[in-house]
Amino acid sequence: MLFRFEDVHKSYGGHDILRGVTCQVNPGEKIGLVGRNGAGKSTMLRLLCGLDQPDRGQIVRATNLSFGLLEQHPHFPPEVAVLEAALGVFSALQAMEREMRQLEHAMAEPGQGPDHLADLLERYSELQHRFEEQGGFTYPARTEEVLLGLGFTKEDFSTPAVRLSGGQQGRLHLGMLLLRQPDILLLDEPTNHLDLRAIEWLENFLTGYAAAYLVISHDRFFLDQVTTRTIELDRGKTTSYTGGFTEYVAKRDALREIQQRHYEKQQEEIARQEEFIRRNIAGQKTKQAKSRRNLLARMERIEAATVDAPQGNFSMKHVPRSGEWVLTLEDLRVGYGGKAVAGPFNLVVRRGEKLGIVGPNGAGKTTLLKTLLGILPPVTGTLRWGTGVKTAYYDQRLESLTLANSIFAELQSLNPSATELELRSFLAQFLFTGDDIFKPIRALSGGERGRLALAKLIYSRSNVLILDEPTNHLDIPSCEALEMALVQYPGACLIVSHDRYFLDNVATRLLWLEPGSSRDFDGSYSELWEIRQAEQREAARRAKAAETARPAAQPAEAHAQAHAPSPAAPPAAPTGTSPGAKKKPRGKVRPVEAIESDIARAEADLATVSAAMATPEVATDPVRYSEFHQQYEKLTQRLEALYAEWELVAQASA
Repeated sequence: MLFRFEDVHKSYGGHDILRGVTCQVNPGEKIGLVGRNGAGKSTMLRLLCGLDQPDRGQIVRATNLSFGLLEQHPHFPPEVAVLEAALGVFSALQAMEREMRQLEHAMAEPGQGPDHLADLLERYSELQHRFEEQGGFTYPARTEEVLLGLGFTKEDFSTPAVRLSGGQQGRLHLGMLLLRQPDILLLDEPTNHLDLRAIEWLENFLTGYAAAYLVISHDRFFLDQVTTRTIELDRGKTTSYTGGFTEYVAKRDALREIQQRHYEKQQEEIARQEEFIRRNIAGQKTKQAKSRRNLLARMERIEAATVDAPQGNFSMKHVPRSGEWVLTLEDLRVGYGGKAVAGPFNLVVRRGEKLGIVGPNGAGKTTLLKTLLGILPPVTGTLRWGTGVKTAYYDQRLESLTLANSIFAELQSLNPSATELELRSFLAQFLFTGDDIFKPIRALSGGERGRLALAKLIYSRSNVLILDEPTNHLDIPSCEALEMALVQYPGACLIVSHDRYFLDNVATRLLWLEPGSSRDFDGSYSELWEIRQAEQREAARRAKAAETARPAAQPAEAHAQAHAPSPAAPPAAPTGTSPGAKKKPRGKVRPVEAIESDIARAEADLATVSAAMATPEVATDPVRYSEFHQQYEKLTQRLEALYAEWELVAQASA
């Protein structure tokens, strides 16, 4: 056991947050903590770390349990650079390193007595053993790997951490936590400020992470990838489910259905007994009636199943009809100052299509949107909007909102002639009711501002929506409500998003951007993700095959290179005869040129098969994919045999 909550209660300002939470987390568990905004998820993390105390109940922790809490607003000393801050996680190893250097200097000083020198050597040997055992020779490389994986460049390493943006500081703090490897990681929205490439890197890191972690995230795809257990916090209590987010939802819904049936059955029984009591309490069966009344008083009542409260009615069904071809791009390149950063794009978006635009930061997604909106001119090529098109834009920074306005005034600015009743009725669909509609926008939370921006977008009755990260400020129920509305929306959508679960449910087509390239894919994100995973595996196999094809270094030479005193020192000369050196091929020897010709043909065939396996037509057809995979395996085996033959002949003729 790492920790256990036992009937924990917590209130703030008379508002009950936790109402008897009981749960336990064990070593190595990968847990997602889910629940509505304000349900108390972050409160649980604060209580666990001792940053706050429960009102009732207790939290039992393992002895010397170490936590790694991801803070939303980390602080760094003004003089510390990015790499230095990350390396500071290994301060104990750095202290050992400094002591080892001091011992080396002390041992090199003349006039050391034998006993003193022996003591120095013993201490040095002990330190060196501990240093190696704790990863002292690998921690600098591991630190750079984590920083690069989270989206930093080597040029960023020397930047003072205090000069980073808030998002970059969050990424640096996350990297330091991952390197520290506490007994349990507590990650509150770890994918905030990460692009898709960094999120995928983090998924791979956590999948292979040995220690336990507890993740709070609105990224449902991420939860599916990295968690094997889900704890739901609802109405102040927790329920545990095995599996990631998708499995949790299915089990939760099934459990709620069973609970609701039992609740309704019990309510029927209660009504039947109460009717009997009412009719007989003063009659001949008064004794039976009183007995049944006592039984009812002692009955353990079943609660009705949770019904998710509405998170807004994002209905977008009634919009003017546009032409069939909404947007046409021909050889379009986008960029700044005449310099292209993405493209060329050649595609047609039709009425009703939902095009998801995805890719890492720097690939040109925002530049493309700005060009489509007319903010930037095309570098080359053309774009044409179709007949009857009316666009509306959702900006992830919510800069379209006037902070000094009230909620009511902001919506009224779109239609000054609208009545107060009409605007109130519309805002109520987005959970803005009563006097709350006169709140200034600057006083709203991020989620409330996001809902208001969506309200403006829907009120405009546009038939083409351009959405830049529309789920950034929404909790999971609000995301689900928006998904449902967009699926039913008859117009076209162009959606930039890193929310892969959202894209899976909404996008009918994807435009994947990489720096310098793009890919138009007719299918869901999960289908494209599977294809990209297969391509990455194939690329790794091909790289390994290419490495195998290189002539192997003589064992003595390889040993000398690996153990060279320093990069400037020459490698030690090989001594003796290597057991495997210059093996003579048996049987008939083919010319090297003939073997190389066969290798070239086999590599070309392998490249053709690999390209076919990466196409959507093959990758999504299990039968065809299996046939190509068999060809791929045979060609790989053929290449390995040819490489081995080439190596033997090359060594024999050397």
